[in-house]
Amino acid sequence: MADDLVFDRDAVPAPARLEQISPLVRRLVANNGGPFTSTGTCTYLVGHGSVTVIDPGPDDAAHRALLLAALKDERIDRIVLTHTHRDHADGVAALKQATGARVYGCGPHVAARDLAAGEAHPMDSSANRDYVPDLQMFDADVLDAPDHRLEAVFTPGHTANHLAFALTQEGLLFSGDHVMAWSTSIVAPPDGSMGDYMASLDRLGQRGETIYWPGHGGPVKEPHRFVRALSHHRRMREASILNRVEQGDRTTDEIVAAIYQNLDQRLIKAARLSVFAHLEDLHQRGLVRIEGDLNLDGQFVPKE
Repeated sequence: MADDLVFDRDAVPAPARLEQISPLVRRLVANNGGPFTSTGTCTYLVGHGSVTVIDPGPDDAAHRALLLAALKDERIDRIVLTHTHRDHADGVAALKQATGARVYGCGPHVAARDLAAGEAHPMDSSANRDYVPDLQMFDADVLDAPDHRLEAVFTPGHTANHLAFALTQEGLLFSGDHVMAWSTSIVAPPDGSMGDYMASLDRLGQRGETIYWPGHGGPVKEPHRFVRALSHHRRMREASILNRVEQGDRTTDEIVAAIYQNLDQRLIKAARLSVFAHLEDLHQRGLVRIEGDLNLDGQFVPKE
């Protein structure tokens, strides 16, 4: 039997407070809380003396000042980015300028694939298109520092360029927005891909890390159980969407209305994008057909 998916919304951290969360890791949460960010974006400081910063967060002068003040006699030598959504990436340039640190991690923003010509992409405004790393990391690449080592783990799905990072010395994973304990991750085409997301979940399930520290919210304390439950949850949502198509619903709006009852209105756009991501994946697997172009306003019908 699959594990139940239970979110831990009581463990979300407070913003603007530096916390030592493991011997090698400190966390400072940006003050950009909201329906998609929990209490804010988690910035992680890894190591002592020669520090690596993972996900500087938004371009927020107050967050950056707290980050720099917390280090005292230490220095930031490396900035690492999990993905190019603005709430993670916008702070990169100013932090680099302030510290002279080199930037590593994910590559520049790239859409997973093209959708139909003329399609409006609602998530495009969420990506920082100016970000370019000094050194792009790929799967299994390693970043060595004096007292820590980070291994890149390619986890596309939430975005096409998403990387998680394993901290070798402590058996933990910085999971970015791929796996979070407070909520499911949004998968929004064309940057996001449900097929890639599910494959990345399967891949993480084969790894040995015993705790995840995500881009928002508190830690994933039983990651293997949680990843299994998250995958099961997505498959059940897929089954519900396929059932609605078979019952006669043809558009994302019709399906959202049927399966997301009493949803916070601020999350309707995200729900529509998530349904579309599932429909696109079902279409690619030959389980539904699209009448006309593949886009958010497309008409989906059962397979023949």
